[in-house]
Amino acid sequence: MMAWRRASQVCSGPLLNIFLFLVVQIAHITQGDNGPSPLPVGARTPNLFLPPITTGAMESPITQAHVFRSEFLRLLQSRRSPKVPLIANSSNPVENPLFQADVPSTKAIESCPKENIGNLKEMLKEENLHLHTEDSEQGKLPLLILSLKERTKVRRPAIVFMHGTNTNKEWLRPWLEAYASRGYVAIGLDSRYHGERADCKTAYRDALISSWRNGNTMPFIFDTVWDLIKLAEYLTQRDDIDPKRIGITGISLGGMHAWFAAAADTRYSVAVPLIGVQGFRWAIDNDEWEARVNSIKPLFEEARIDLGKNVIDKELVEKVWNRIAPGLASKFDSPYSLPVIAPRPLYILNGANDPRCPLGGLEVPLKRAEKAYKETASPGNFKFKAEDGVGHEVTSFMIKESSDWFDKFLKEEDMTCD
Repeated sequence: MMAWRRASQVCSGPLLNIFLFLVVQIAHITQGDNGPSPLPVGARTPNLFLPPITTGAMESPITQAHVFRSEFLRLLQSRRSPKVPLIANSSNPVENPLFQADVPSTKAIESCPKENIGNLKEMLKEENLHLHTEDSEQGKLPLLILSLKERTKVRRPAIVFMHGTNTNKEWLRPWLEAYASRGYVAIGLDSRYHGERADCKTAYRDALISSWRNGNTMPFIFDTVWDLIKLAEYLTQRDDIDPKRIGITGISLGGMHAWFAAAADTRYSVAVPLIGVQGFRWAIDNDEWEARVNSIKPLFEEARIDLGKNVIDKELVEKVWNRIAPGLASKFDSPYSLPVIAPRPLYILNGANDPRCPLGGLEVPLKRAEKAYKETASPGNFKFKAEDGVGHEVTSFMIKESSDWFDKFLKEEDMTCD
């Protein structure tokens, strides 16, 4: 730590960037490419190597973003199976998609603006693919891609859509069709242990409990973010997509996926997370964690039993987050992950009365994000809206606002393919 302080006092600009890069590389060498071994149940995950990211004037948003992404990527790689070639294979349409709970209403996403095309179904091109992201049972990423059938070869804007807990990519179809009708390449996917990646109605719950007990996977948010990084790599290689115009959005758990994918990978040029952004550390410190815990309560009940506790308390909640998603309630939480998205356009939409994403937990993250966007000369690229009277639900207002945001930043003249 003393070395860090001395270097901070004498380094600035390019020299500081070089110093930070070397620190990250030393961490890689000392801890190994494969990361830490699984920990015993209930053990506290060690703090990552670098000191906490600060907001001092010495550190630019670009420097902070570099440190954040290096450390976050190292965490993702620490629980990965062997690498595989990035190959997309054709698959069959899903006739009976698996839902792990009651099927949620599609009313809000059906309200998404769309072009008035009488024979839209006939005009749409549908692709069903499996993208290989790693050598594991969950390493095949199922994709549903909709776009208008080509009349001329052009590179179009693309948007990735993320579903919520216990649903699947097929549930997203009305949303995908609306964007495809307006000239976007619309991509839906099954997150880990959902849809085609689930073999039963308790697959996601079982995976969370396994992660708690074994410490070798990160099914809550982070493993799917790895898939989204590999997906960005694939999308930028397609000749029908403009690699500089790829957006991402999602609902609830999907909103968290969109938030962290945008923080981790700059190839996502515009992000609109819906009812997903929150402050995990703040919720623990202010006893506002219960609603989030209840959304995946079987996990926390199993942890309570394993730890010999009579009730779920804040200490248990922190241990679970540290175990299944290290850093989620510390250095990768929203006060640090939101600012690194700057200067790329980011619109956060929540419900003002959402107990899973309480507004108190967003005060500091929003201030830091606003500061980062001002320092990168892009204050107009950041927006937050908490819809009055709305709890944890996506609304037609949110769908329309996100649509307008994407059109504003992604709808340019389509590029002719070479």
